[in-house]
Amino acid sequence: MRLILVRHGQTPSNLVHKLDTKIPGPGLTPLGEEQARALVETLRGERIDALWASSAARAQLTATPLAHDRGLAVQVHGGLRELDAGDLEGRTDELSVREYLRVAFTWADGDLEAHLPGGPTGREVLERLDAGVAAVAASVAPDGAAVAVSHGGAIRVWVAARAGVGAAFAASNPLLNTGVVVVEGSPDQGWRTLSYQGDPLHAPTAPLEESGPAAEPVMTPAIQPVME
Repeated sequence: MRLILVRHGQTPSNLVHKLDTKIPGPGLTPLGEEQARALVETLRGERIDALWASSAARAQLTATPLAHDRGLAVQVHGGLRELDAGDLEGRTDELSVREYLRVAFTWADGDLEAHLPGGPTGREVLERLDAGVAAVAASVAPDGAAVAVSHGGAIRVWVAARAGVGAAFAASNPLLNTGVVVVEGSPDQGWRTLSYQGDPLHAPTAPLEESGPAAEPVMTPAIQPVME
């Protein structure tokens, strides 16, 4: 099958680089809503037999315009939700963000027992993500196609661990809001990545040092956005 993984649109937490992984979580900003509408045209040429989203409000809101356009219901699976931040939940400081990402890509690199304080192990996280992907795959024919709206960290770690991208590549390539990763395969036969990073509505204009919470870009200190 063809699996089109989409990161949700921009949220208020993205604007302040907040580790915000609880359910249901925030909605979308006005720009995020615009990005969700633009996703309809981004995927215009794609076959879509089923449409899924994580249990987070931002993922379901991002999927809604596409659902209306294609006449599909948005199916929800909790396994597609973002990587749990544990005791770092709600933090916006750079050290916490870097630690969150360090542990996440440690999982993708094979250390499945690593975990954040108060958070699950990599083994638990990948099992959860695998369950979500398996549900999506089971909803279409073997030659079908589905869209799953998920989260930056979840998508990057899963494709790094399961679809041949590798931790080093995923760690150095942020997935922007409504960015798209396309993979093909099946839970039984395995997965391979066909394309990474779709066409988000607005690309960042500032230099990127590395990706922040849930793959939101971290700006250089001279142009760091004002915290609000």
